[in-house]
Amino acid sequence: MRQYSTSVLYRPETAEQRYLPEGPYSLGPNRLSWVSIQHGVAATCGAINVFDIRTGQNRSYTLPGRPGFAFPTDEPGTFVAGADRSVGLFDAETGSWNELIGGIDSHVAGTIINDGVCHDGNLIFGCKDVKFAEKKAGLYLWRSSDRELIRFRDDQLCSNGKAIVNSDGALRLLDIDTGTKTLVEYPLDIAAGRLGEPNIMLDLTSLDIFPDGMILSPDRESAIISFYNPHDAEAGETRQYSLATGEVETTWYCERAPQVTCPQLVQNDDGVKLVMTTCVENMTAERQEVHSNSGCLFIGDTPFDSLGDQPVYVVG
Repeated sequence: MRQYSTSVLYRPETAEQRYLPEGPYSLGPNRLSWVSIQHGVAATCGAINVFDIRTGQNRSYTLPGRPGFAFPTDEPGTFVAGADRSVGLFDAETGSWNELIGGIDSHVAGTIINDGVCHDGNLIFGCKDVKFAEKKAGLYLWRSSDRELIRFRDDQLCSNGKAIVNSDGALRLLDIDTGTKTLVEYPLDIAAGRLGEPNIMLDLTSLDIFPDGMILSPDRESAIISFYNPHDAEAGETRQYSLATGEVETTWYCERAPQVTCPQLVQNDDGVKLVMTTCVENMTAERQEVHSNSGCLFIGDTPFDSLGDQPVYVVG
C-alpha cells in the first residue's frame, strides 16, 4: 500500500471559512474552486472560493444560501451550484444568482442540498438532514434534455460522494450516504429517469470513521474517499480503494486535521496532486487547538499522470 504525507496548501483567513470547506474542483492548471458550505454553526450562507496555487491567493464569493456543490460551467466565471433548496447559476464577478430549480426536498423539513456530480449536461445531487438524525433527504436527477427534476430516493441521511461510470454505454451511479458507511452502485438510466436497485461496492461499517466526499481514480478502477473522523487522531485520512477487490491501495494523511471532507485531483507545476478539504465542524475550541490544521486545504503527491474526468456544466 502506498502512503503519502501531505502539507497545508491554504489556511483560510477566517474562522467562518474554516468551519466547513468541501467540494474542491479543478479550474485548470494551478487553479481550483472549493465551497465553504456555511460560515458557522448557525450561519445561513456560505461561499464559492477560487484559489490560485501559484500565488496562494483565495477569492471568496458569498452565495444566497449554503452551497453543497459548485461546478464550473462553459461560461467563464459562472458556476452551477446547489445552495439550500435550490440549484442555480452563480456569476462570481457580478454576484448574480439565476435559479434553475427551486423547492427541492419541499416535502420534508430540515434538509439542504449536499454533494453532487455532473454528467453529460445532467446533474445528480443529494441532500442531507442538517441534524443528522432522520433518513429523509432526497437524491435527485436534473435532466438536461427536458429540464425535469426527478427524485430517485427520499431516505438518505447525508448524501455525499458521487461518481458516474460508463461501461459500454451502461451507466452506473456510485453513491455514498455517509450514515450507512457504504459505497453503493445503482444502474442508472438518465433518459428514462430511473435508478435501479443498489449493490454494495464497499462495506465500511467496521470503521469508526465516516466516508464523506469521493472521486474516482483517472482509470476509474478505484474510489478515492475522504473520511470524517469525529474522534481525536493525529491525522485525517483519504483512502484509495480498489473497486474490484475492496483493498486499500493508497492512503493520504492530513496532519492535525482528522475531519477530512472531500478529495480532488488538480494539476500544478509539479504534476498531478491530490487536494483535500478539512473542517472544524462540531469541534470545541479546545479540540481545535489540538487539531490545529483543521479547516485547512491540504495537498499531496499522487501516482497519477492525469486528472481523469472533471466535466464542466454546459449552460443552456
